[in-house]
Amino acid sequence: MIAVDEALALIARHVRPVESEFVPLDQASGRVLAEPLHARCDAPRQAVSAMDGYAVIEAATAPGMPLDLIGESRAGSGFCGAVGEGQAVRIFTGAPLPAGADYVIMQEYARRQGDRVTFAVGYGPASYVRAQGSDFAAGAELVPQGTKLGARAMVAAAAADLAEICVARRPRVAILATGDELAAPGSAYLSCDAISESVSFGVATMVAESGGMVVTRKTGSDDLGALALAAAEALEGTDLIIVTGGASVGDRDFAKPMFAPHGLSLLFEKVAMKPGKPVWLGEAKGALVLGLPGNPTSAMVTAAIFLRPLLARLQGAQGLHRWRSLPLATSLRETGSRETFTRARWGKAGLVPLDNQESGAQGALLEADWLIRCPPGQSALAVGATVTALPF
Repeated sequence: MIAVDEALALIARHVRPVESEFVPLDQASGRVLAEPLHARCDAPRQAVSAMDGYAVIEAATAPGMPLDLIGESRAGSGFCGAVGEGQAVRIFTGAPLPAGADYVIMQEYARRQGDRVTFAVGYGPASYVRAQGSDFAAGAELVPQGTKLGARAMVAAAAADLAEICVARRPRVAILATGDELAAPGSAYLSCDAISESVSFGVATMVAESGGMVVTRKTGSDDLGALALAAAEALEGTDLIIVTGGASVGDRDFAKPMFAPHGLSLLFEKVAMKPGKPVWLGEAKGALVLGLPGNPTSAMVTAAIFLRPLLARLQGAQGLHRWRSLPLATSLRETGSRETFTRARWGKAGLVPLDNQESGAQGALLEADWLIRCPPGQSALAVGATVTALPF
């Protein structure tokens, strides 16, 4: 067995990004940039007003001084002339600052009579002018390579003024659930020996949330010949195969043997963690193969710890977990010899470890929105202690 951090380091060193592709900007949400985005032009393109008001020459304007209104400037339709001494232009937020003007006085200080305007005492000192390029300059890197384009990054990507951008291709993922006892949801009740296959649905959702694309999802019985054929099919045109179940050392645990005819090479085959010790990672015919335990909680915990960064690395993202330091709202019992990931929910005063920590639990997964990382041999912790945790 290797430690969790060793396994994550192997993923970081070994996994290489898939190729890139250009996509329209409106299809780029959730994708990972394969090259940095640079601004095509300054923002703002020219000096603009930050307020509704009047554009004037600061040095030639004083409270109570009447100025002639010579026009107006609106966003998308600027004033074409120039402002001179004794003149003002009505201006609106985002509108280009007219030539000659260097100051905007908010409309709240203005008193307008026909084509003349005066300003009350106290309109300074803010100028309410956004200088050209004050947000970013042409050629500036707005979004770095490896960024997953969430809502805020999409704003910056659009601001770069590019119709299409270069992103990592979505990794193609196959999911193979193994086990004689597994039945399709909706049919398990027909046999007292059957279990509704649930893990692949959670794993498939995690793949989609992490930017991957599930191209096939199958359930196979514990027949080595049939599983080897399923493995051969799954290896065609995929970047990653996820196998659930069959990862222990029983007579009918075929998760690794099913890939042996296809040249399986293991990166790691056990991790010193609880739950999820049987998790493993290998490679066959150029595709990665991730083996997850069959127990639902074990499978989802190991997927959170290893699948998410693996998919991030395939897309060229950093993929490192962002662990948080958070308080305990209730006590936490001691841990054993393996690193333990305790499922918890968020309460008013902090993290609340769940009572049910069984690896086969499914109902408890609904409550668990955090994983508390507990080092081997950790003593019991009291309420208020700070722990390391990861969103689950």
